[in-house]
Amino acid sequence: MADLFARDEPTRPQPGRPLADRLRPATLPDVVGQEHLTGEDGVLTRMIRGGSLGSMIFWGPPGTGKTTVARLLAGEIGLAFEQISAIFSGVADLKKVFETARMRRTNGRQTLLFVDEIHRFNRAQQDSFLPVMEDGTVTLVGATTENPSFELNAALLSRARVLVFHSLSPETIARLLERAEKTEDRPLPLDEEARAVLIRMADGDGRASLTLAEEVWRAAKPGEIFDAEALQRVVQRRAPIYDKSQDGHYNLISALHKSVRGSDPDAALYYLARMLDAGEDPLYLGRRLVRMATEDIGLADPQALAIANAAKDAYDYLGSPEGELALAQACVYLATAPKSNAVYTAFKAATRAAKEHGSLMPPKHILNAPTKLMKAEEYGSGYEYDHDTPDAFSGQDYFPEKLGRQTFYDPPDRGFERELRKRLDYWSKLRRERAARDK
Repeated sequence: MADLFARDEPTRPQPGRPLADRLRPATLPDVVGQEHLTGEDGVLTRMIRGGSLGSMIFWGPPGTGKTTVARLLAGEIGLAFEQISAIFSGVADLKKVFETARMRRTNGRQTLLFVDEIHRFNRAQQDSFLPVMEDGTVTLVGATTENPSFELNAALLSRARVLVFHSLSPETIARLLERAEKTEDRPLPLDEEARAVLIRMADGDGRASLTLAEEVWRAAKPGEIFDAEALQRVVQRRAPIYDKSQDGHYNLISALHKSVRGSDPDAALYYLARMLDAGEDPLYLGRRLVRMATEDIGLADPQALAIANAAKDAYDYLGSPEGELALAQACVYLATAPKSNAVYTAFKAATRAAKEHGSLMPPKHILNAPTKLMKAEEYGSGYEYDHDTPDAFSGQDYFPEKLGRQTFYDPPDRGFERELRKRLDYWSKLRRERAARDK
C-alpha cells in the first residue's frame, strides 16, 4: 500500500559505503600492522588453531583494527557476534545482551560480546561482566585506548588477557593507500611529498588514512595533482608536528627539560605548548614535570614535587583542555623555582657505592637486639638516642665499618639546608679525627 503521507520528491541516490568500510579485512591474514597478533605465528592465530577463545582486552590507539579483529575472531570460531559501545550503553542494555546470550547458549551457540570503549563503563558496570564471563555465557572482547591497568577493575583484568595493538607504521599506512588505489582503480592525485605528508597526517591510524584519501579524491579536479601545501588546504588538517616515537619527540622533551632547568619559563611554556599541540599524551608530560622537580629542584624547593604531582593528578581528573592549564602552571613554577641537583647526584653516588661494596654489615651499635644471642653479640651496644642528646644530634657513625664515613649529599648553602650542612661538616670532621687516630 502506498504511503498517503509520503512527499512527492524525486528518489535520491543512497550514499556509498565509506572507503574504510569497503576495505575492511575479510580474514585475519588481511589485517595489516598487527602481525604479532594475526600473523602466521601470532597470538590470535594460535588461539584459532586451538579452536577456542578466552576473554580478552584489546588495548591500542584508534584505527588499528580492534573492532575488525574481534568480528573476524567470532567468524573464525563460529561464535555469534554482539557489539555494544560503552558510550551509548547502560546497565539495562547489558542485561538485554546477557539475556540474549543465555538464550543463544541454551540453543547450543556461544556469543562473542565486543564492548567498544570498555574503559568508559564505571566500576559497578564493569563488575556486571564477571558472572557471565565466569559461567561462559559470553566471551568478552573489550576494546580500549586507555591503559587497562588504570581504567579497568582488577577482577575484570584477572579474567581477561590484555593484547596490545600497535599504531600503524608509515610503511603500513602506505600499503593501505596502495590497496585503496587498487579498489578505486585510480591513483591518489598527490605528488611524492604530499603523499608522505598524508601518511604523517594519519598518525598511525589506518581508518584516518583512508578517510583522508577519500577527501583528496573528492576535492581533486580532473588532472589536478596536489602538492603538500595544497593538500593541507584541501583536507584542513595540519600534519603532526613530530613523530611521538622518534627524534622530534625526544628533541622537544629535551628542550622542555633544559628550559625548566635553565629557569626560562617562557621557553618552557613554548615547548610544553608545542608538544601538547602535536598530540603528545599530557600525562606523559605530567610525569616528566615530576621528574624535573626531583632531578633539578629537589630540596631547594620541596614544594616543587608536590605541585608537579598535583598538576599531573589535576589533568588526570579534569582531562583536556582544562587540565592542560594545571600542567602549564606547574611548568612555570618549576622553571622559576630555585635549582639544586644535590639529591639527584647524591642518590647516584650512593647507588654506585652500594653496588661496588656489596652486602656490608651495618655497625652493631645501630642494630636492634631482640634476642639474648644478639645482645651477647653486642647488637645495639653503645647506641645513643639522638633525641636525648644536645640539639637532638649525637654524631654517631652509621656507615658499615669497612666502608667508612661517606659524603654523598652536598646541599647548597641555602636556608634550611644550612643546619644540615653543619651536621655534614661535623661528620666529616669526625671522620678526619678517627682517621688520624687510626694512623
